[in-house]
Amino acid sequence: MNFIALNAWDLVIAALLVVMLSLLSFRLALGISRKLLFAALRTTAQLLLIGFILNLLFANVHPGWVALLATVMLLAAGRIVMERQEHRFLGWWGYGVGTLSMFLSSFAVTLITLLVIIRPEPWYQPQYAIPLLGMMLGNTMNGVALGLERLTSSVTQQRRVIEARLIQGHPWCEAISLIRRDAMRVGMVPMLNAMAAAGVVSLPGMMTGQILAGAEPMEAVKYQILIMFLIASGTGFGTMGAVHFGARRLFDERERLRLDRLKQTEHYSS
Repeated sequence: MNFIALNAWDLVIAALLVVMLSLLSFRLALGISRKLLFAALRTTAQLLLIGFILNLLFANVHPGWVALLATVMLLAAGRIVMERQEHRFLGWWGYGVGTLSMFLSSFAVTLITLLVIIRPEPWYQPQYAIPLLGMMLGNTMNGVALGLERLTSSVTQQRRVIEARLIQGHPWCEAISLIRRDAMRVGMVPMLNAMAAAGVVSLPGMMTGQILAGAEPMEAVKYQILIMFLIASGTGFGTMGAVHFGARRLFDERERLRLDRLKQTEHYSS
C-alpha cells in the first residue's frame, strides 16, 4: 500500500489554519475563538492518547483490554449525551437512558458485524473491533442526544396538550405519540442526510481514509457501504430505544405526566 506518512510539521501547518480561523472568529466577535482553540487542543490530546493506547492494544491482543476500552468509550459517550440535554432527567436516568440505549444498539450491531460479517481471527481483534465500535458509538450518540433533546423540550412546551389528552382518557403512549415519533425522526435525520450525500456530495470518512492509505477504491467502497448500513441500524435502534425509555420515564405508574423528573441545566438556563 502506498501510504504517505505525516510528520510533526504537517500537523503544525494544519493547526495554523485552525488558529487563523480562531483569530478571524475573534475579530468578528463570534464568541467561539477560545472554544475553538480548546476544542483543537482537546482533540489533539485525545487522539494522541487513543493512538498510544491502540499501539499497546495491538501489541497485546486480549479480550479483557478490548472490553475495558469499549466500556470507557461507552461511558464517555453517555456523559456527552447527558451534557447535551437542556432538560435532563434527574438522578441516574439523566445518564442511564442514553448510555443503556447506546449499549444495546451499538454493541449488538458491532458484535453481529464481527461474528457474522467480517469474522476476524480472533473475533475481538482490536484492529476491527475498536474502530467499528467507535464509529457506531459516535453516530448513535448524536442520534440519541438529538432525539432525547427533542423529546424533553417538546414535552415541556406541550405540557397542557399532553395533560388534556390524559384527562380525556388517552393512555400515556397515545398522549405523547406525536412527540415521540417526531423525536425519533429528528434523531435519525443526520444519518439519513449522510446516506443521501454519500458518493455524490461527499466521500465518507472511512472510505477516504482507506483510499488515502492505498486501498483499492472498490474495496473501500464496499467497506463504506457496510459501515453506512451498520451506522444507520445502530443509530436508528439506539434513538428509538432512548426516546421510548425517556418517554416512559416521563409518566408514573398512574400515567400522570411527571415533569418534576426533569431539570433545566445551568448551561442552557444561564
